[in-house]
Amino acid sequence: MTAKIKIFDTTLRDGEQSPGCSMNLQEKLEMARQLERLRVDIIEAGFAIASPGDLMAIQAVAKQVRECTVASLARALAKDIDAAWEAVKDAASPRIHTFIATSDIHMQYKLRKSPEQVLEQAVEMVKYAKKYCSDVQFSAEDATRSDPVFLCRVFEAVINAGATVINIPDTVGYTTPWEFAELITTIFENVPNIHKVDVAVHCHNDLGLAVANSLAAVKAGVHQVECTINGIGERAGNAALEEIVMGLVVRRDFYNVDTNIDTTQIHRSSRLLSTITGVSVQPNKAIVGANAFAHESGIHQHGVLANKQTYEIMTPASIGLAENKMVLGKHSGRHAFEDRLLSLGFELSKEELDKAFEQFKLLADKKKVVSDLDIAALVQPKAFDIPETYKLKRFVINSGNTITATATVRLETAEFPKEAVATGDGPIDAAFKAIDEIVGIEFRLDAFTINALSEGKDAQGEVIVKISKNGHLYTGRGLSTDIIEASVKAYLNAINKMLDELRFQKGIDADDQ
Repeated sequence: MTAKIKIFDTTLRDGEQSPGCSMNLQEKLEMARQLERLRVDIIEAGFAIASPGDLMAIQAVAKQVRECTVASLARALAKDIDAAWEAVKDAASPRIHTFIATSDIHMQYKLRKSPEQVLEQAVEMVKYAKKYCSDVQFSAEDATRSDPVFLCRVFEAVINAGATVINIPDTVGYTTPWEFAELITTIFENVPNIHKVDVAVHCHNDLGLAVANSLAAVKAGVHQVECTINGIGERAGNAALEEIVMGLVVRRDFYNVDTNIDTTQIHRSSRLLSTITGVSVQPNKAIVGANAFAHESGIHQHGVLANKQTYEIMTPASIGLAENKMVLGKHSGRHAFEDRLLSLGFELSKEELDKAFEQFKLLADKKKVVSDLDIAALVQPKAFDIPETYKLKRFVINSGNTITATATVRLETAEFPKEAVATGDGPIDAAFKAIDEIVGIEFRLDAFTINALSEGKDAQGEVIVKISKNGHLYTGRGLSTDIIEASVKAYLNAINKMLDELRFQKGIDADDQ
């Protein structure tokens, strides 16, 4: 009988801790819904005690996601566990995930506790969590740098205390596949009650070995692997979900395991995360990179044309990367458009479809052929639109290499339209300064990125803008065949996110008083 490996996705928790990858509530919800479509087994939705916003986001995910277990992280502290339960209690399948460090360096310098004190606290807090929730996962932080004998003692004790999952994290990406497999074997052989729980691993990529270590753990017999979409996460990131899953699929002959993952949702999941965070995937990234299925060498091209399996160990379709089979343009009807959306995996409500079709027609007037990438780019942002405090009405740019760039920008607000004129070092700088004058709030522009979403002179340009205020980062996205318009849209999108968050924080502060 083939074993089933559970996929524990921590994109919304560990992944979001990656610099520049923060998400607002609506973005987290959309990502969670996509993870549900991907059919991950467990979604770690956040760290409830971290902030009121994080707790609220976990609660929202717990209420909306019905097909996956929803977990919240908690230190081995009563207040953390209280918050975690408050966050996940409405989930169809809730889980509390509590942890404490077990390595000598962490116990001495971070916790300032003896091994016996750590053992006692771990047991006490697992019992405490068990009062709330039947499904309790315990993680031994920095397990790969812990004394194996002590580690086994801790695991035996927390299992007796009621833990249902024990996790072996390579917290700082220190171990190697051979060492990790040996450690896991040691744990299986020396924890007498290990058969009562699922054994999990959580690997970081500091030495570029996160996926290799995770796969070595699968071969050693673990039941659950923790990972993130695109491998995002602290420092160098986490083990990449798409690489682990496709590794198990392609080499099923070696690993002899299955997962519940719908692999045709992998590309969409990757693209959605990049859209939300503004963090692009490197072109040569395994599985989901732009070059993952590209062949330039003449020898490779000849081989692929003769038989794709000569140089492709998986098909683009297996990860949901569709090939264009129908040309869509300005004469295409609603039925053809809706059919294409369904083939790409997008199921929209009537209202969402109406909006998407309207945007498609506007784009088709500018482009002769609308590609699958164009369509996906149009549809994805709609799912996590935020309130538009400021909406672009029009802009006029005067620019050239012999004159100072001047921008006139008119924005719609809830009260009345506002207009400003500004000069700058180029058309985009001038437009941004005009917007700054209208908005009247100080913030910092941290990043500005331009991507082409398709080929040709009429390609849609995607602009990612990152702004910051009070230590919080806000990512904006704009899309247009006109790169200046895309830039203005991205800038306004980031500003509207910032203003929405400021209103939210003000509301929380008012509630606390």
